[in-house]
Amino acid sequence: MSTIPDAKTDPLPEPPPCKGWILDQRPLIHLLLATAGLVTLLIGVVLAWFMALPDIRSVEDYRPQVATLIFDRNGRPIDAIAKEFRIVIPYAEMPPLLPRAFVAAEDSRYWEHTGLDGLSIFRAAFNNLRSGRKSQGGSTITQQVTRALLLTREKSYQRKLAEAVLSYRLEKQLSKEDILFIYLNEIYLGEGAYGVEAAARTYFGKKASQLTLGEIALLAGLPQSPSNYSPIKQPEAARVRQRYVLNRMAEDSVITADDARTAFEKGLQLAGDWRKSLNGYFAHYIRTQLLTRYTETDLYQKGLAVATTIDSDLQQAAAQAVAGGVAKVVERHPMQAAPQGALVALDSDSGRIRAMIGGVDFNENQFNRVLQANRQPGSAFKPLLYAAALEKGIAPGTVLADTPISLPSNGDTRWQPRNFKNEYHGSLTLTEALVRSSNVGAVRLLQQTGLDKVIELAKKMGIATPLQPDLTLALGASPVSILEMTAAYAVFANQGMYHAPVGITRVSDRDGRFLPWPQSSGQQVLAKETAAWITAALTQVVQRGTGKNAAGIPGASGKTGTTDNNVDAWFIGSAPGLTTGVWIGYDRSTSLGEGETGGQAAAPVWKQFMHQAVN
Repeated sequence: MSTIPDAKTDPLPEPPPCKGWILDQRPLIHLLLATAGLVTLLIGVVLAWFMALPDIRSVEDYRPQVATLIFDRNGRPIDAIAKEFRIVIPYAEMPPLLPRAFVAAEDSRYWEHTGLDGLSIFRAAFNNLRSGRKSQGGSTITQQVTRALLLTREKSYQRKLAEAVLSYRLEKQLSKEDILFIYLNEIYLGEGAYGVEAAARTYFGKKASQLTLGEIALLAGLPQSPSNYSPIKQPEAARVRQRYVLNRMAEDSVITADDARTAFEKGLQLAGDWRKSLNGYFAHYIRTQLLTRYTETDLYQKGLAVATTIDSDLQQAAAQAVAGGVAKVVERHPMQAAPQGALVALDSDSGRIRAMIGGVDFNENQFNRVLQANRQPGSAFKPLLYAAALEKGIAPGTVLADTPISLPSNGDTRWQPRNFKNEYHGSLTLTEALVRSSNVGAVRLLQQTGLDKVIELAKKMGIATPLQPDLTLALGASPVSILEMTAAYAVFANQGMYHAPVGITRVSDRDGRFLPWPQSSGQQVLAKETAAWITAALTQVVQRGTGKNAAGIPGASGKTGTTDNNVDAWFIGSAPGLTTGVWIGYDRSTSLGEGETGGQAAAPVWKQFMHQAVN
């Protein structure tokens, strides 16, 4: 039941009778008030007439806030940076039925009136009086444009008069097509989308030029109440509104009745969120990169188009592989909470990022483990140590003692590094020591090579995180980022050439001017012979060593990494053209569970992804 009092059934009490001169002066007061109101209205009209319009003398002067769009390497949009998600498109690029649908739904006499439609205003006023409330508006499309660009949303007679005068002036200044161009790019259509292009991508995952009649009718029905007619949140109401627009188009002979019926019966196929969460980690990374050269205002207003290195198909494959790998860990340890996972894939020849998944679900947790998490790589660090040894001149045929070792530590304590499962093999060549991932062999090799040599080479190979200058470095005890480690492995696959990872290829502004983005020129940091030797050894790791669960990918080479108590599981490796790093673990140092090594937890994820990426 309404809580608003009904004058017939719940009359307000009569005011007490007025006495004295107040009663005598009441008509005069009313006259003064009416005169003041009329003067105010006249002032409003005069001010509106002389109000300076913004410099919109042609459509070229229409410069609204435009979203920065992020595209994958194949030109497909994957995300946007915007306060108002808007993509301005020329009137000529809109399908002919699109503006006609909005005219039919919002302002059927648009082509006849000169900014104001007296018949619509009278009809709206009559319906509002009949209903006892403001249920219908009489604003034309021109008035809506005027209100959006020139005025506030204050509800007053002065503002309405100013709106009327300015609308008339706008009609004299711009053509009908120009006003429609502004309207169709400016109007809010729900779900954060401003303008028809942004709405087409938001609801249907396509350009406005690709919309069907039914999709056009749905968008044309949104301006009246975007939230109440949203096909995402209110699908039934959206369909009712769509039918209304199709009928209006048929009544105005824009389409036939059969066209309307056929379009409605086809239903709607929504695209879901084209700005998929799987791209969230990469898009956030791109934003941080853009802010090194642009301001926040630039990103929100200037309509930049950012061409990136990411491959949407590989992103999908990476997300599926990581989710599948995490699910397998949960299956093996059902009593534990689900861990996290991360994957990054680089073009080995250029350092360009082809896939980046920083966690299982960006919507739940935006922490990007590819970039922001420094984790112990375990044995995945050993190839860098072996490369430094070869670069120093230690011969590939050198034999290492794979026997227990005890070394001085702090005070009177001793450090006794152990092999996995306490298995030792006596003497091993460098190749066998790497294939078998001998811990004590790695420590002895680091003693021969020297900490400074290893740290120096690691920096050249892209490890920017400071490394601990002690013998635990041989076992990967010094935390590094997944991206750094993957870029370092790409050096082996690229014949000793290091390329810094890069995610952007070029940026263009809203006027189409291209602005190149710096690319990695590459630096020879390893001898080709060293890179070839490491690659050959890592190939054997996959074929018969700890990385056997990654076998089956043509040309695969790589290395596992497992830290104490199975806290971190790594696999980093290459196949022709692509180097990929995978990490599985908890954000806090928690064990993944018994048996969850790099070979068990991470290598299968790498294999699943690479099977789709390189085949």
